[in-house]
Amino acid sequence: MIDINHDEILGEAREAFIDGNYKVAEPILNQMILKGTRNPEVFQMLATIFYDKGQFNKAIKTFKRALEIDPAYTDASVGLSIIFNDLGRYEEGKKIFEDARLILDRKQGKIDPYLEEKIANKHEELADLYFQSKMFSESLEQLYKALKLSNRKAELTMRIAECLVQVGEVERAIRDLKGLIREYPQFTAARLKLGIIYYNQNNLADATEQWENILLRDPQNPEALRLLKMAQAAGITTIQL
Repeated sequence: MIDINHDEILGEAREAFIDGNYKVAEPILNQMILKGTRNPEVFQMLATIFYDKGQFNKAIKTFKRALEIDPAYTDASVGLSIIFNDLGRYEEGKKIFEDARLILDRKQGKIDPYLEEKIANKHEELADLYFQSKMFSESLEQLYKALKLSNRKAELTMRIAECLVQVGEVERAIRDLKGLIREYPQFTAARLKLGIIYYNQNNLADATEQWENILLRDPQNPEALRLLKMAQAAGITTIQL
């Protein structure tokens, strides 16, 4: 028999969890588990609380329980992969999320756009972890997977370009940024980044061309002005600042 108060209790726990009030959320979630809930969200929220408290073994066990109930529960798979990454168990973390993605693909066939974007966000979170650990190739792999699913092409291409620079594929980063600028001529961040890459290659003429182009559209852009001051000091820009 379904507990008629289940949704109300879950809503109370969810509200406290979202607000970061874990002292309220944790006992409610534990109570629901004692009553035999099979809602993976309950285990995912409790595992996140354990993680926040530094109780990694309990968090891992609880995330795994959420995935036993629903192997395609993305929030749990990402939470578990984040813990493994924090512990330096990168391959285990990667496998957890990749397995969940394969299960989800088989289960649903064509994924709806909302879910695709959500999965893209999770790939991006993994990319952040890899980047912070200076595992740039792994970060790049996750960003490309996010790009296939997300509508945020400009933002993700910028991050991909940064990873490409870190792995030494500077020319590829330049090509990607040029393509992005052709598609989005008003995207200032891409021109700033492209100019910086040129500058770091000692290609000062092409660098200043990008920054000067920004000032033609936005004469008060602070970052372009700052960068061009460097160029002006070197005597390679015609714009008077």
